[in-house]
Amino acid sequence: MTRPVAAAGRQVPCDKCPLRGLDIFRKFSPEELAFVSDFKSGELAAESGATLFLQGTNSAHVYTMLAGWAFRYKTLADGRRQILNFVLPGDFVGLQGSIMNEMQHSVETLTDSVLCMFPRDKLWNLYTGFPSLAFDVTWIAAREEQMIDEHLLSVGRRSALERMAYMLLHLFERMEVLGMAKGNKAQLPLTQQHLADTLGMSLVHANKTLRRLVNAKVVRWHDKTFEIVDRDKLAEMAIYEFTERAPRPFI
Repeated sequence: MTRPVAAAGRQVPCDKCPLRGLDIFRKFSPEELAFVSDFKSGELAAESGATLFLQGTNSAHVYTMLAGWAFRYKTLADGRRQILNFVLPGDFVGLQGSIMNEMQHSVETLTDSVLCMFPRDKLWNLYTGFPSLAFDVTWIAAREEQMIDEHLLSVGRRSALERMAYMLLHLFERMEVLGMAKGNKAQLPLTQQHLADTLGMSLVHANKTLRRLVNAKVVRWHDKTFEIVDRDKLAEMAIYEFTERAPRPFI
């Protein structure tokens, strides 16, 4: 198991954070920025495949993904894995362990990543000192719940083709607002096993379902370069509802 390594000091000051220049994230007041800057204790550099959190354990820190990809997952005793969601830049991880005192899922990096570190024992200061930031944490938790709701709907009621189309379009839209896509193309660091474990399919079924989307000429995927060829048709196949991209918070 690869272990992440804490970087010495702060490599990226909060007021120079590249995420703050993106339209998708709300702007901080000077007071909020100063608080978060003091709250941050450093950065964590994690190689691809590193375990950030392990199901059944806890951590002294919570994190915001600064750069890279990770995924949340649960495993059964026999090793079967269910991927719950993917972590992209700006996403907050570790809140469950802070509130419930134990992580009920694991988090593993998909790519080399950098995360901002925040001491778990200082999280309460955010609630007592900055109600606006406390609301942001609540919003982040509610958004995560919303994405889990959609994922459950996909696994429970969407057909295999619908759920594959939905997940790919959902991930692409998340990448798009973060500036991780160029036109209709983006680097998608997933394997077909990740797709299968997310969508509750066998690897063979996931491969056949993905091939159906490619043959329908709505997507292309080669050497981790993913392209949406026909977004409207992909959305129709996914029963996907586009929503307004309003600014959202992050810590």
